[in-house]
Amino acid sequence: MSNVRSFEAGDVDAVADIFQRLLRKDRAPPSADLKDYLAALYLGAGSGDARLGSRVHVRADGTVSGFIGVLPVEMEFEGRRVLAANCGSFVSDDRDCDPFAGARLLRDVLSGPQDLSFTETSNDVSTDMWRSMRARVLGPYSLEWLRILRPAAFAVEAAARRVAAARLARPLARGADAVLCRRGRPRAWTYYAPLAGKADAFLDAPASDGEFIDALPLLVQGFSLRPRWERPVLETMLRHAARKALHGERVQQLVRTRSGKAIGAYLYYGDAGGIGRTVQVLSAPGQESIVVECLLRNAHERGLAAIRGQTQPALLEAMIGKKCAFLQASSTVVHSRDPALVEAMTSGRAFLNGLVGEGWTRLIGDRFG
Repeated sequence: MSNVRSFEAGDVDAVADIFQRLLRKDRAPPSADLKDYLAALYLGAGSGDARLGSRVHVRADGTVSGFIGVLPVEMEFEGRRVLAANCGSFVSDDRDCDPFAGARLLRDVLSGPQDLSFTETSNDVSTDMWRSMRARVLGPYSLEWLRILRPAAFAVEAAARRVAAARLARPLARGADAVLCRRGRPRAWTYYAPLAGKADAFLDAPASDGEFIDALPLLVQGFSLRPRWERPVLETMLRHAARKALHGERVQQLVRTRSGKAIGAYLYYGDAGGIGRTVQVLSAPGQESIVVECLLRNAHERGLAAIRGQTQPALLEAMIGKKCAFLQASSTVVHSRDPALVEAMTSGRAFLNGLVGEGWTRLIGDRFG
């Protein structure tokens, strides 16, 4: 009879194989690098409670057929400690012969000791499973925003995702964008041109990991439900985040007043001519438009064709004002038996996604050799 149990070191090879085939869509055998990373990420993260950890689904013959990767997250809500389960990689190999394997995995995780469970990368199938267990989809956290900066370069990059030879048109795209994005024209949906504004009164500069870590706890203070990060945890997360070869160069910035006070921060990846991927954008209350403008300017100055990221309710109005487009690729889904926590999340008063999700891990955006 099949069953669900804790993920163990002896399961790494099987989980890596499922992860490689079903999530990374790669028929090649999983590398030692991937196996080592899965072990370090999911066996090295502990909450002090053995019941809060990653799970595997095991067939009657003892072979692994499914996996949920769980990362414990320490949070706080109205002065009390909250333990959250970040349920990231969720995959089942037996959907045809055992369609309930995934549901058994998820049910087992949700019955753990945590106060709340969430995921920011739920596809349609997984979302239906979460909903069947009375979870809530958070619409304002589930959208992706996209800002086109250079339309011709964006079109070439989008075409190159299907036909690699399209990249040969990049020189032509640069010439076309030089005309389309000429300074002085009004800003449009299809291109971006920096304009004089309030952002000019602020300093936007690269930040070391230490500076970035110092600013983060202050910038999340306005959220009712927020992470309770210990410095070593943040240091480890940023070390993981340093490697995202598929997404491009890492850009980590702080936005400060002239007196040096941090009023915003952002972390994204991207190369000239490509589409940047934002992991985190943070702003002090009332400064959202300034921080978003600084992010867009920085991406434009670096030659990106466009930049995208996952939404936060606190930033939505500023994003709309900057002529961003919105689409839905995955869902942020939450589960809790505490009505107060559910209300905080559904009302947009929770800090989720990005550094509280799995966007900082190498599993999103890196190569494994």
